[in-house]
Amino acid sequence: METDETADLREALKTVAVALKRSGLPFALMGGYAAWARGGPEPSHDVDFLIAEEDAAEAAKFLAEEEGLNVVEPPEDWLFKVFTNGGMVDVIWRDSDRTAGRDLVERATVMQVLSVDMPVMPATELMVSKLNALDEHYCDLTMPLAVARALREQIDWARVERDVADNDFAAAVLFLLRRLGVIDRVEATQPAGTATAAGKPGGAQGVDQG
Repeated sequence: METDETADLREALKTVAVALKRSGLPFALMGGYAAWARGGPEPSHDVDFLIAEEDAAEAAKFLAEEEGLNVVEPPEDWLFKVFTNGGMVDVIWRDSDRTAGRDLVERATVMQVLSVDMPVMPATELMVSKLNALDEHYCDLTMPLAVARALREQIDWARVERDVADNDFAAAVLFLLRRLGVIDRVEATQPAGTATAAGKPGGAQGVDQG
């Protein structure tokens, strides 16, 4: 059931997406709402957009001065926040200690999310991001496990394993996913989209047009 908070977040997502499209700068929906757009569970907190570090200052200026949005720069030096429609949107340019360049942002594919066409980060990138965010200070496995279960056929698990190999917490999650039967050892060596014992690709909230 849609709550007032969820409705506010959805409106904020659409407002900022449309504004970023008008800016002409490359951007992508990421985080929990990107996973939701691809078939995962809907998050209950803020919305995340990714932009290239080189475009951050221009994006903040455009949203504030041209779109009239409430842009706030927090102490952290890797994001700014946009408050609109009762919701909060994070516009970030560093993800799990990886500074975003346009090459990363432009990996997104266009999907229709809440009736707005916008770039959305691929499922593999989303899984890598969620796993590499785990550390001794933040080790809540609820969302990574839920996203992995929902998006498993869209994810290149071999690539995920390579990209999180230095994170012991991520390795533990992959071990747990195998024990739970969400993924298996065959999937870790096959390209994304290959049919496995886990099943066939499932649906998503939006239609990938990229």
